[in-house]
Amino acid sequence: MELRQLRYFVTVAEELHFGRAAERLHIVQPTVSQQVQRLERELGVKLFDRSPRQVRLTTAGQQFLPAAKAVLTAEESARAVAAGLAGRAAKTLRVGTVEGMGERLDRVLEAFERQAPGVRVELVSVPVQERLRQVADHRLDAAFVRGPREAEAGLQYIPVWQDELVAAIPALHPLAGQERLTLAELADLPLRLPERHQHPALVDLVLASCRSSGVQPVPGPTSTALQDTLATIGSGRPMWTVVYAANAQRLRTRRVAFRPFHPPELALPTAVAVSDSAPLSASLRLLMAASRASGTPSAWDDRDE
Repeated sequence: MELRQLRYFVTVAEELHFGRAAERLHIVQPTVSQQVQRLERELGVKLFDRSPRQVRLTTAGQQFLPAAKAVLTAEESARAVAAGLAGRAAKTLRVGTVEGMGERLDRVLEAFERQAPGVRVELVSVPVQERLRQVADHRLDAAFVRGPREAEAGLQYIPVWQDELVAAIPALHPLAGQERLTLAELADLPLRLPERHQHPALVDLVLASCRSSGVQPVPGPTSTALQDTLATIGSGRPMWTVVYAANAQRLRTRRVAFRPFHPPELALPTAVAVSDSAPLSASLRLLMAASRASGTPSAWDDRDE
């Protein structure tokens, strides 16, 4: 039994959806499924009832969940104690992340590690409001956030890059043969977006861009997990959605075509939220520099053809 298996199990148990769990963990869905199945084999019990429509905890899964959470909590406590004993507490940065950073997150971490090899970065994935609360009360050192933000007590936002969005359409659709797409060309296809409360900045940007282009999008089914949406689009159903360009590089599939927009290009500003109650540490300044450097090239221009 491995800690990562427990972490994957707990995340799926909280989401009751393997796709959403994979997005929270920043890994692909098959990896989550395989590790949970391996854990079930090692335990000799079935933890989830799986069907095409839903995922539910079995009785054994419900009984095992508190124990799994207790192990993960103990691991976090042990790490904190060990860091304190070794005098390395100040050499760990806890950073909140956002979904869909893809290769850009790798570039940020690689650049940071080159500049600060003695500092460990611990990534934390929680909803945006909880992310900001943890920055304000110093449980997180910093957090990535997307979209325009109003000033909030205890926080400051440092812009680092623009997150470009690309269209995802069926690979067999005639529009897939074009290098770039306009919103007007997509006007007749149903648009599949998440509920606004889940991604308000993303939904507002797409709908506002459509309005400014004179397009009234055809509403499609509400998007749930991105992987489910892409699977539906990949089946050939005529519809479209938007995906962060940095994430599209990792999600490349022959069944879905990802195409940048023109004009206008769609992009959300991304900032790093930090506490305003103290000057930036040297480590945080290096993280800012690494983040800005990663945003210089277009994520879509870096794609492999």
